[in-house]
Amino acid sequence: MTELERVPPGVDPSVPSSARVYDYLLGGKDNFAIDRAVADKLLAVAPDTRLVARANRDFLIEAVHYVAEQGVRQFIDLGTGIPTSPSIHEAARKVNSSCRVVYVDNDPVVRLHAQVLLADAPGVASIQADVRRPADILTDPHVTGLIDFDLPVCVLMVGVLHFVMDEEDPAGIVAAFREHMAPGSYLMISHSMAESDPEAIGRLQMATAGTSAQSTFRTHEEVLALFDGFELVPPGLVPVHEWHVGPEEDHIPLLDGTPRLLVEGGVGRLRA
Repeated sequence: MTELERVPPGVDPSVPSSARVYDYLLGGKDNFAIDRAVADKLLAVAPDTRLVARANRDFLIEAVHYVAEQGVRQFIDLGTGIPTSPSIHEAARKVNSSCRVVYVDNDPVVRLHAQVLLADAPGVASIQADVRRPADILTDPHVTGLIDFDLPVCVLMVGVLHFVMDEEDPAGIVAAFREHMAPGSYLMISHSMAESDPEAIGRLQMATAGTSAQSTFRTHEEVLALFDGFELVPPGLVPVHEWHVGPEEDHIPLLDGTPRLLVEGGVGRLRA
């Protein structure tokens, strides 16, 4: 089957997708030539970006496991990306088999894969929606049917808010979800940082300008501000390859030093 034959209706294979670029960086095969071209331009100046992508995924899985250990049994994953194993529900259910997960992404390719892979998974749903319209997500029947907002919930915004421009109010998006979350809920964020190498920032922004993969780079303090109302879990907001909640001797970072494309991550608990 050719690449074009696998393109869902309404998808333009000449326009890069953040989900498919990420899939390529993780070694996946669900991407198009344009996605590989964008990633390769970035890799030319920041060859450690594949390791950063892997570290971001490792952060996600370890953080989900940690939150589930705190007793949280429901998760909303915003900007899911193309399904990768271990998935969120697989990681959470290693702690407790009753965990429920809603996957959310605005990419129809992601939706297509999720429908196939999650068709027989009880307690799991996937919807196609845009994080920029939180009300649509919060009122979606798949969400309201699985998520009880009177109980703690974990909202994941891993690798998604840097695709939300300043004028699209990322803090307002976080606040919309925070207002629905019970005390003891958790927020998980990872974000591309303004402290990254300027050449890497410029190369990525040039390659993705005007597309859904266009990203903005925020400072450490700007990303910290997105956790307003939440208390950060140690070690706080740190490079994703350094985030770890267990004994330090049990953690072997994928990267040594600061990568050229810096991504930081953190987990916050909603204050009572």
